[in-house]
Amino acid sequence: MEYMTTAPTSAPRWLTDEEQHAWRAYRHATTLLEDHLDRQLQRDAGMPHIYYGLLVQLSQAPRRRMRMTELARDAKITRSRLSHAIARLEKNGWVRREDCPSDKRGQNAVLTDDGYEMLRRSAPGHVEAVRQAMFDRLTPEQVSSLGEIMRVLATGLEPEGADADLPWLR
Repeated sequence: MEYMTTAPTSAPRWLTDEEQHAWRAYRHATTLLEDHLDRQLQRDAGMPHIYYGLLVQLSQAPRRRMRMTELARDAKITRSRLSHAIARLEKNGWVRREDCPSDKRGQNAVLTDDGYEMLRRSAPGHVEAVRQAMFDRLTPEQVSSLGEIMRVLATGLEPEGADADLPWLR
């Protein structure tokens, strides 16, 4: 069986010791942070962090509605994963789907009043969990640097073009 590879033909550019330490620290911290936020939201709101993020996006959208494809793009998830998440949120009465008036094939996700109320009740606990886990541990300069670093990484990892291999295009 043949496998296609995109590996470079030149020698690998191994990480330096400093880069390896930074990479491992990043992986460790982000795994712990996601777990911390997931546990807090499961305990306080009965939903995972990704579902909370979807409700936040909908709450900030005009008329609390977004096209499903746009919501998947903004959440950086596949359309299949979004569909599953929206089905669960619908079951809880927090979101409903409606046909898109401008495109008969498209659908909108709409944050319901119950969903907005759930978000309003759970937001203070969530923001406190974020603050305690992250921002209370950083100086203002570190917060600024972290924001700049994350913007640089995101910009480099989000290619443009119809042939880009991005989750929300799958």
